[in-house]
Parts: sequence; structure tokens; C-alpha cells
Amino acid sequence: MARGDLTLFEELTDQLGEKGHNFSSDTLKLGIVDNTLTPLDSIETPTWSDYSANEVTDAGGYVTGGIALTGVTWSEVDGVSTLDDSGNISLAQDALGFTDGYWGILYNDTNATKMAVAFVDLGGPVSEQDGPININWGASGIFKLTKVA
Repeated sequence: MARGDLTLFEELTDQLGEKGHNFSSDTLKLGIVDNTLTPLDSIETPTWSDYSANEVTDAGGYVTGGIALTGVTWSEVDGVSTLDDSGNISLAQDALGFTDGYWGILYNDTNATKMAVAFVDLGGPVSEQDGPININWGASGIFKLTKVA
């Protein structure tokens, strides 16, 4: 896995089939964690609580529970559904910030169990103390699901 790669949890398709997400209205967050536990796409029923014990320090610009995505859209065109976020994540350099960010865990904060959707390799350790941290989603969206005929 390379820095910046987004990996969907395999359980996402089951979560969608069981009405676990409404990407049009739910609040999605990106929690940043250290390298104590490496996320695996095959984890059964992934939730934020699987990773939150390894969350980076609540200091600087980062707050416990992660950063809310602010411009989320869920759309479908010609059999391709796209999750997008018009607002990229940006944390300013901060002398009090975390120094040990390795993974971003994308999860649904509206869902009662806070189902995890995906994770991104930050190429850590990344540090708020060393400079600003920017997570820019791809121009074609965070991810796409394609209908297979």
C-alpha cells in the first residue's frame, strides 16, 4: 500500500445493503490514528471504536473523534455512484499538535455503531508540529461504486 491510497473495508457492501449509511445526509469523519494497529480491509464489522484507542493527541487543530467532512455528496450517474467531498481536510502547523499520524479512518459518525467505511495511508509519521497536513480527495471523488451488469 502506498502513501495516499484509500482502501475500502470489504464490509462496506454489506453495510450499504443493511441500510448502515445514508451518504447524502450522514456525518462522515476522518479520525487520525497512530501505527499501533494497522487497518485491514478484511476486518469483520469495522467501526471507529476498533481504532479510536489509538487516536492521535487532541491538541493543535485536531479534535478527539476526528475531522468532519464538510462538503459530502453522494450521486449516481449511469450506474456509477460516487462519494465526494468538496472540502479537503487541512490542519495548520501547530507546535502543540500530534506527531504520530499514520492512518486516517473514514467513518460514519451518524450511525449508532460508527461504522468504518475506509482507511487512508498517511505515509506516517505525519506531524502537525512539522508543518501543515492536507488530505486532498481525488478529483473524481473519494470513491466510486460501479454497477456490474
